Amino acid sequence: MQKRILSAALLVALSGCAVAQKTGKQPSPTPAKERFQAHQARQQLTQNSLVRNLALRNAGPSIMSGRITDLEVSPTDPTTFYAAFASGGLWKTTNNGLSFEPLFDEQAVMTIGDIAVDWKNNETIWIGTGESNSSRSSYAGVGVYKSTDGGKTWQHMGLDDTHHIGKIILHPNDPNTAWVAAVGHLYSPNKERGIYKTTDGGKSWKKTLYQDDKTGAIDLQVDPKNPNNLYAAMWHRERSAWNFVEGGKTSGIFKSTDGGNTWADISTASSGFPDSNNVGRIGLSLFPDNPNILYALVDNYDRRPVEKEADKPEMLDNDLFKGISSDEFLKLDDKSLNEFLDRNRFPRDYTAKSVKEMVQRGELKPAALTDYLTDPTVETYESEVRGAEVYRSEDGGKTWKKTHDDFINDMYSSYGYYFGVIRVAPTDANKIYILGVPLLMSEDGGKTFRNIEGDNVHSDHQALWVSPDKPGHLINGNDGGINITYDDGKSWYYANAPAVGQFYSVAVDMAKPYNVYGGLQDNGTWYGPSNYKYSLDWTSRGKYPYERIGGGDGMMVQVDWRDNNTVYLGSQYGNYTRLNKQTGERTFIKPSHKLGETPLRFNWEAPILLSRHNQDVLYFGSNKFHRSMNKGEEMETLSGDLTNGGRKGDVGYGTLTSIDESPLRFGLLYTGSDDGVIQASKDGGYTWTKVSDKLPQNLWVSTVVASAHKQDRVYTSLNGYRWDDFTPYLYMSEDNGKKWERIGGNLPQEAINVVKEDPKNPNLLYVGTDHGLYISLDRGKTFMTMNQGMPAVSVHDVVVHPRENDLVVGTHGRSIYITNVEHLQSLTPEVMNKQLHLFTFKPVNYSSNWGNKGYTWSEVNKPELTVPFYTSAAGTTTIRIKTEKGEVVKELQDQSERGLNYVSYDLSVDAAKASMYEAAVNATKKEGEDKAKVEAAKDGVIYLQPGKYTIEVTTAGGTTQTQELTIKAPERRTRG
Repeated sequence: MQKRILSAALLVALSGCAVAQKTGKQPSPTPAKERFQAHQARQQLTQNSLVRNLALRNAGPSIMSGRITDLEVSPTDPTTFYAAFASGGLWKTTNNGLSFEPLFDEQAVMTIGDIAVDWKNNETIWIGTGESNSSRSSYAGVGVYKSTDGGKTWQHMGLDDTHHIGKIILHPNDPNTAWVAAVGHLYSPNKERGIYKTTDGGKSWKKTLYQDDKTGAIDLQVDPKNPNNLYAAMWHRERSAWNFVEGGKTSGIFKSTDGGNTWADISTASSGFPDSNNVGRIGLSLFPDNPNILYALVDNYDRRPVEKEADKPEMLDNDLFKGISSDEFLKLDDKSLNEFLDRNRFPRDYTAKSVKEMVQRGELKPAALTDYLTDPTVETYESEVRGAEVYRSEDGGKTWKKTHDDFINDMYSSYGYYFGVIRVAPTDANKIYILGVPLLMSEDGGKTFRNIEGDNVHSDHQALWVSPDKPGHLINGNDGGINITYDDGKSWYYANAPAVGQFYSVAVDMAKPYNVYGGLQDNGTWYGPSNYKYSLDWTSRGKYPYERIGGGDGMMVQVDWRDNNTVYLGSQYGNYTRLNKQTGERTFIKPSHKLGETPLRFNWEAPILLSRHNQDVLYFGSNKFHRSMNKGEEMETLSGDLTNGGRKGDVGYGTLTSIDESPLRFGLLYTGSDDGVIQASKDGGYTWTKVSDKLPQNLWVSTVVASAHKQDRVYTSLNGYRWDDFTPYLYMSEDNGKKWERIGGNLPQEAINVVKEDPKNPNLLYVGTDHGLYISLDRGKTFMTMNQGMPAVSVHDVVVHPRENDLVVGTHGRSIYITNVEHLQSLTPEVMNKQLHLFTFKPVNYSSNWGNKGYTWSEVNKPELTVPFYTSAAGTTTIRIKTEKGEVVKELQDQSERGLNYVSYDLSVDAAKASMYEAAVNATKKEGEDKAKVEAAKDGVIYLQPGKYTIEVTTAGGTTQTQELTIKAPERRTRG
């Protein structure tokens, strides 16, 4: 009988490849104490920052949201609810999702695993930090927080080293008693896993259920009628950069009958529950009217029975080629061989005729066909996993019965670790909902299911609230945000007001105004105008300012600046396309290996790079380096394996993660890999030199950046996230990587996702970490935060627009932020050594509507001018606005801080100066010109007239600088 053969695409996606792995010191998890010290260090770097007044603005998008992890809805008013995001913090709505307010932006972390709200006691909020979905970007938390004032202030309540929390349950009657299900570290063993209980409001905790250092607690349920009865789901899971063990013997369901003090296993084989080495994540749901009824959603990694297929002699099997001789191969039927090549997606160049000719010439052995499809370190199976299964108990967990006979296909596949939520309707014990890729509902106790997704509903479902009062009223949280229905999914609407997109990358074009592009987790690739401001006006125009141009998980984006129309974008594991935005034409681009080679290995976010020296040249990284000279039409492999060779496992590993080319020299290239290898090439990629042996080993190279100011200078950031190591590894080399110098010594213990060099100022660096944005003005010796207007969210990518001098920040949880960094770029050592530096002003266009209303019901039209300056010392600064003759018409004072300052001025004149100002304005009039009369506008304010003015800034120490300000008169049409 034939074995089930994985497709070539799936083999590549799962590849963990080649055998060799460089030995070196294994990174160690960062202690919880150091992570809290990192939070304190971040706060200190904010207080001392020279750019704390340089504001970033959110540039959307908001219509495409981010991953939800939990929802808590008011029991008396369902239009009020809290939404917890995986990496976007906590938000509250009081108007059924029309708008939201953020509540958890400035704590040690923003990642949330679960929340609980005590609605009876002033809406006391409990947050278990650290997303529990065990994804590639599931950030580690620091335990439990609590707020007793509606989220205005927060108190940390311990459990620091739990990292990821699956559930918080509050006692229904005692506000001081709560239970926490801690999943524990994602990438390393630790003992801070299991069930914890507090009876003093979180001041102290007792661990009451513990299996081992690889088994945590993922779910909890409490009997509302008898809170002494609790149910806990335990989950064995181990994740590394190259492998994921999704289940184990220690996974199961435990019950307590004494308030969570002691526990008993109720998921033994004799109970009817799965009890193998392959039990994965488990979700629980208890029917409140009869708490003896309990449902469990199980991710079962046992294999399905091998499908018995009828023998088809004409269908060739992959295994056939392993031992077949060349003579036997040449006798194979051409039609069957071509069908095999098509079925396994061989490149079109390979046909039965061409392959046989290669074998006949001795260039190829028949086994090469097997090698082409088979990575020697990837485990293949004869059948799929069982996947999602639903079990029901009607006796409080003593016995269990699977509710369905057939497999629940296309629900989990092998990604059940990412889901695990089941809900029973409070009004009907036979009505249940299970969450996975689709959202399924059963009305017969789980015997049959149907999909209740609809238009506007994103897949990958993470949280669900089911109304206890109105059947069919659901609030659903998924990877695309929040959907609400009142009819069990017949119709849905989006509640996506917050900009909480999870960007992996950002890019810009050179249009006017320029556009920003980016790839989002599970939400494709989008682009939109850089001057975007949040508004619902688009709903009346019919087109949202941002447009989706790619699907899947959006990855890197490159734009041809010659036409701003040719875009290279893609999804996971190297599946990229070239898009013509104008025509919509798409060309698939992905390097392929040749017969005789094992499959290429592609990273989840495989790197691409468009050469700015010649934008027909596209670079592409697998585990090898590829180049196209004609916009991706043809890809040439120029290198061998540029990694350490990978490790055996079911996650792609031993892959390239970063490619960069020197802006100063075509063909001076660098690559970085997920296993810590950095390579350099000086000849366009034909030959490579490994330059990372003296760097810390086995880390993820998150970026490698060639300097735009010195040809041999290069920067790199290494990331230990996949070891639970959050050390900020940042290095610089002045000789193409022969010698490395560690920089960023004052950065907090936060894993670095990106480092970029400013294109104008050689001393200015930007660093994005798991908790924010940092800048250096001394080429990495010291760093400071840059976070005005942006919460402590993970920053995955940054880019500086070379023409507009805008910094574009791609966050993994709060979409895109933009700020102009022209003043920051000007902070050279010479400027910072001054006591004061006043920046120049652009001309202001005068308007006779200043101070007036467009309509009687509209806001007053008020002008605003920002006075930007740098001062080396904090203190009271005086700003004077003077006429050409030197008369002062307005004086402002500002309590300035050391660094950049921005004082707002409304272009007004002091009323007491009106007569003097009128005389000064008329003194500049030419003979014969009408005299001006200075009068207050309708808002009672006198505004500056067209003319030239001087803005004078004086520091507390007496240093003064001036700059000219021109207010331009409106251009008037001349009469012919």
